[in-house]
Amino acid sequence: MKIKQLSMMIAAVAVSASAFAADPKLGIVYDAGGKFDKSFNQSAFEGASRFKKDTGINFIEVQASSDTQAEQVLRGLARKKLDLIASIGFAQTQAVQKVAKEFPNVRFVLIDGVAQGNNVNSVTFKEEEGSYLVGVAGALASRTKKLGFIGGIDIPLIRTFACGYAQGAKSVDKKAEIVQNMVGTTAAAWNDPAKGGELARSQFERGVDVVFAVAGGSGMGTLQMAKEKGKLAIGVDSNQNHLYPGTMLTSMVKRVDNAVYDSFMQMKNGTWKAGVTAKGLKEGGVDWALDANNRKLITPEIEKKVLGARKDIIDGKIKVIDIRTGAACPA
Repeated sequence: MKIKQLSMMIAAVAVSASAFAADPKLGIVYDAGGKFDKSFNQSAFEGASRFKKDTGINFIEVQASSDTQAEQVLRGLARKKLDLIASIGFAQTQAVQKVAKEFPNVRFVLIDGVAQGNNVNSVTFKEEEGSYLVGVAGALASRTKKLGFIGGIDIPLIRTFACGYAQGAKSVDKKAEIVQNMVGTTAAAWNDPAKGGELARSQFERGVDVVFAVAGGSGMGTLQMAKEKGKLAIGVDSNQNHLYPGTMLTSMVKRVDNAVYDSFMQMKNGTWKAGVTAKGLKEGGVDWALDANNRKLITPEIEKKVLGARKDIIDGKIKVIDIRTGAACPA
């Protein structure tokens, strides 16, 4: 009996050791916005943390403050023979493509960009669809019918947000005006809340009463200025409604957390594949946020119109233009 019990214990230890040995070695590289930007990078961190909580598998995390540093950081992690490295942000596209080629046995997942490689999975989002929804909400909530948009850098990705936002707003009121500004032209534009606040103040002085901030950490200044001036703001990437309850109309949620969590879980389960994955409303990649923090601002009319537009986009009745396909923004 004792011999049998001992054998069972040895077998159990062997299975446990085998399971531990099979755990993937994971890494995550945040971009210049930083891990706690209350937006894109933080959402990625939350997804990785949820994976750790659910599986007990840890991950290495590093921040790349510049495009050049991203390449160095990725190469350093690859040399540690990690199984999968998650690169957060389109700014790391070239770095991922280059380092992935140098380390064919290491897998990479690029969040929000497209890099080539047999060991790379690129996850993109249909930002235009989520932005359309908050544009509908913004136009219905606006009294002046002047809506603001503050982006980080003038690049196709940010223009995609702006165009979707304008399409949604103009579906409510064709005469709605969209005032747009960009924070800067370098990576620093994602982490300049003072400039984000200044641009918002300027827009409010021009009659804007609802502003959509798509500028990473710089957007924090925009949201704060809206609070100070009693205007409405729309958050981005993660649900930012809780930051300034009472003036946060809603947030255009980009489920970066799910993208990271799913990639890590696929690596753990042996189902990870290279390629390009696009996530929109139908795939649960983007959405708008309605919770206790903005419930009082979302009238029954706004909720009905937004949910109607959401359903029509999913059903294919509304086609939101993605300017990255080469199409001109109709709004």
